Amino acid sequence: MNMLICAYTNLICRLCSSSYTIISALFDKRLHKLLMVRSVDLLKSKDGQNRLEHHTDAYFSDKLIVRRGQTFQMWVEFSRPFNPKSDKLQLLLKLGERAASNPGIRISVPLVDVLEDSRWEMKIVEQKDKRVRLAVNTLPTASIGRYKVTVESFSQRGRLLFPCTPNDIYMLFNPWCEDDPVFLDNEAERKEYVLNSMGRIYYGTEQQIGARTWNFAQFEQDILEACLFLLEKGQVAMTEWRDPVIVSRMVSALVNSNDDRGVLMGNWSDSFEGGTTPTAWSGSGDILRRYYKSSGKPVKFGQCWVYAGVTTSVLRCLGIPTRCVTNFSSAHDTDLSLTTDIYLDEKLELIKDETSDSVWNFHVWNESWMTRQDLPAGNGGWQVVDATPQELSQGSYRCGPTPVSAVRNGQVDLKFDTPFVFAEVNSDRIYWQKKPDGSLSQVHVEKNSIGQHISTKAVGSDARVDITHLYKYPEGSEEERIAVETASRFGSKPTLYPSPTVNDVSIEIVMDGAGPRIGGDAKLSIVLKNTSSKQRTASLLYEVMVMYYTGVLKDTVKKDRIPIDLKPQETKTIPWTLQYNEYMNHLVDQGALMLTVTGRVNQTKQILATQLNFRLRTPDLIITPLEDAVVGKELTVKITFQNPLSQVLKNVLFRIEGLGMQSIRMIEHGDVEKLETVTLMEKFVPTVSGSQKLLASMDCRQLTQVHGFADIVVKPE
Repeated sequence: MNMLICAYTNLICRLCSSSYTIISALFDKRLHKLLMVRSVDLLKSKDGQNRLEHHTDAYFSDKLIVRRGQTFQMWVEFSRPFNPKSDKLQLLLKLGERAASNPGIRISVPLVDVLEDSRWEMKIVEQKDKRVRLAVNTLPTASIGRYKVTVESFSQRGRLLFPCTPNDIYMLFNPWCEDDPVFLDNEAERKEYVLNSMGRIYYGTEQQIGARTWNFAQFEQDILEACLFLLEKGQVAMTEWRDPVIVSRMVSALVNSNDDRGVLMGNWSDSFEGGTTPTAWSGSGDILRRYYKSSGKPVKFGQCWVYAGVTTSVLRCLGIPTRCVTNFSSAHDTDLSLTTDIYLDEKLELIKDETSDSVWNFHVWNESWMTRQDLPAGNGGWQVVDATPQELSQGSYRCGPTPVSAVRNGQVDLKFDTPFVFAEVNSDRIYWQKKPDGSLSQVHVEKNSIGQHISTKAVGSDARVDITHLYKYPEGSEEERIAVETASRFGSKPTLYPSPTVNDVSIEIVMDGAGPRIGGDAKLSIVLKNTSSKQRTASLLYEVMVMYYTGVLKDTVKKDRIPIDLKPQETKTIPWTLQYNEYMNHLVDQGALMLTVTGRVNQTKQILATQLNFRLRTPDLIITPLEDAVVGKELTVKITFQNPLSQVLKNVLFRIEGLGMQSIRMIEHGDVEKLETVTLMEKFVPTVSGSQKLLASMDCRQLTQVHGFADIVVKPE
């Protein structure tokens, strides 16, 4: 019996051993077929392709620092060769940790065959044995910040995750990307306002202007980390970190410590015990490092130029073009009257407890460059951002971004904080005398004392540039008076200036039909109507400016005055022409222009103002099928284009898609002579029957928005 049991036991053992061997073999085989990530190389070296192409090679950090809206590359090594037919791959990007107050952002980046702009995508651009090189597309509107990266691999045998920690990716705004709201189209200005780590800040008085050199230190050790640490303190959802308007407004609050324990504590007293005298600082690096390494303890002490220097450092570090600007004889309007009010008693002595407005010898703020899609067209470009704590704005000590163009035109109803900035540069200094009964009367007005010699550093040199003309029209001019009086009507003293007795003259700009075409003269009409029974006269000022489609104004093309004499009840149409030779060298991207007409009726003081945004229409691509379209049969299509300009178009590229094609067909045509007609004969083989569209567009820096399409009905075989 014992022998039988022993034999049975040996048999069971042999069977179990055999099964274990089989299971181990199957497991080893399965493991072999799994697609495992062995390593990831983010190609983050400072002198490598990524950092050089993204203009981030100057940053001290050894992390991968990229700018959004631009492709970067990376290597991934697997446990075996990647098989595009059966294996799949994607990147998982994570910005921030999951929290109820700020849940962060999660992004999946799929693997595709062809990269398309404005999408999170990646493609394999090279494969070597077990390694693949990926080109990764990022969105031009992605949130900036520090992203954690995970590579996710899929095969028939399963899914595996490979966290790349601590190799995170830092993503910044991109002034080199046309689709980024901070795009700046001048390379010299990008080098100055983004890449230059040294600057000049002006101080003193309007008669005695001094200058000091400032080290912005935006690329130094720990500064990028400090800037992102600062954003995290802002209590703003990370989904909003994509918007330079919100980011710059947040930074203007966080650089001062008044209500959120921000970077700098202000001190305008005579004692700086326990801290650093504001005049002793010569750069931002030490300030930001102290703040970061103390986990957010405000640094003592700052005044306006220190706030502006640190703000420049933070915004340049994050990729927003920024500069320091000094305003001499800078007004501080405390009652939103949009005037600087000085109160005198019956003896013409100053009533100190009622005179709360002040005029600083100088005040330093910042300008940052961005589009303003939240405002009417024409308000993009330079925006005032001021971190010096002066007045509350929506509950916090912050100011901006304020469109400089809105300040210039007195459009103080536009956000943010335009009334305050307007008063700083262009308010009238009004002297009021208090009568025995408590009423006030104006006794004197100074119209040209506020906002003098507004200054910034020149591009590419240490020279001082006066930019007062960007903030206001020439002192005493009709345009400047109109701006001041228009602005005052939105203030706390809207009846300060005499209102027009009547509004009996109307003005509008009229465009015939679809509007002017590029290459020809732009012809519009200015129509004025006098509804009164009396004669009306005025002097109209017109100014036409080139404008980016985003609303950023570029150059003045033409500016002049038109005298107006209207008879009673007369309607007068004034032809207005902009000749081709006047605008041909000024156009940008989509041929957009803005015509502004202003004036004042002499008899009634009524202000006349109107604007028209218009585009110079581009020619269409004419697409003509030369025979019936049939599935499986070759179809010849003629595409015709005529250059409307009296100049050569360089490096013209045509792009064709549709008609069931799975990819874009690109045709490098080369140069197109002035006024030349181009004819392309392209052949297609339709694969799907029914109603189809064939689309074509032209890619040329000198002439944009040229495209066309044809509806084609494809018959079955």
